[in-house]
Amino acid sequence: MRRIDEKLAKIARGRYGPRDFILTFCKDADLIRGCSAAGRLPDGRLRSAPDYRADMRRVIESDLADIVLTSLSSAEVFSEEGIYARSNVTPAVRLSDNTDIWLVRGGRYAQFPALPFRSSRLENVRPVANLGLYALNFYNDIDIDHATLRAYTEFREQATAIGLRHFLRVADPPIPVDTVEADYAAFRNDVLTRSLSGIARKERPLFIEVGYHGPRAMEELADWDPARVIFGLTGCGEGTTRDCLERLAQAERHGARVASFSRADFQCEDPVLMMRAMRRVVREGVSSLEAAQAYHGDLEKAGLTPLRPLKEDIELTVPLLSRNQTRAA
Repeated sequence: MRRIDEKLAKIARGRYGPRDFILTFCKDADLIRGCSAAGRLPDGRLRSAPDYRADMRRVIESDLADIVLTSLSSAEVFSEEGIYARSNVTPAVRLSDNTDIWLVRGGRYAQFPALPFRSSRLENVRPVANLGLYALNFYNDIDIDHATLRAYTEFREQATAIGLRHFLRVADPPIPVDTVEADYAAFRNDVLTRSLSGIARKERPLFIEVGYHGPRAMEELADWDPARVIFGLTGCGEGTTRDCLERLAQAERHGARVASFSRADFQCEDPVLMMRAMRRVVREGVSSLEAAQAYHGDLEKAGLTPLRPLKEDIELTVPLLSRNQTRAA
């Protein structure tokens, strides 16, 4: 058993403790941004794919992540190296790369509703990873959402047939969605749980990540069917380091049991140090302010220049988080 299996079993039995919180490090931006995913060298040239994988190795070796999510090509490299065989970290592969994440230079794909798409053939994933991410969005459009759920049904049938497990990500669409008199979180919660109700246990995702829309929306999902469905948080999103950590703290306090982190979603100086800060918040109960301050201390010890001055980086700038702040500063 990998560490995540032990944690998921405890969560499902209602025996969750802070040390059981599951963190996923996402390094699959090569399926999102192509060549530009890896960033640039000091001379302005783009970094290569081997350079891009350096962060993944460091996170795996740090043992701070429970899951490391990559593209299939990266997962094959690590399988050949045997790095996961020496670690308790679980490898995972992105199994869907719908058109809304095709964020290539000059591209316009994200301006339109997502079309379902899968680059990786599941039978090629199974030899290198027994877990993958399937992502989808809901637009309150009968044709689009019907096609999205039909594609998800087809995926589950194929994944179950070859014994490939998955977790589900339901991110907020990058374009406005008309939900009439309800807010988007209420619409999302209803359409998601409605869709899950018809899925047998053997086909269900191990857990589900959603965008954070405050305590009430998180609690609705966490309390819906806790013995059968585990919910969590997708990404850090916008804001300061403290915003990222406060979002994590609030989500966990209101029922989230998993969270993912990606440098593509949240620009940080060092992923290992950032995941250490996230562990401080969840495992040790450190406030978002204290964890952000400690993160800057770690940056200084590592000789890294912060992207923002400490004074700016410890501010809560996202209105939702500032309004719902409950931990003392």
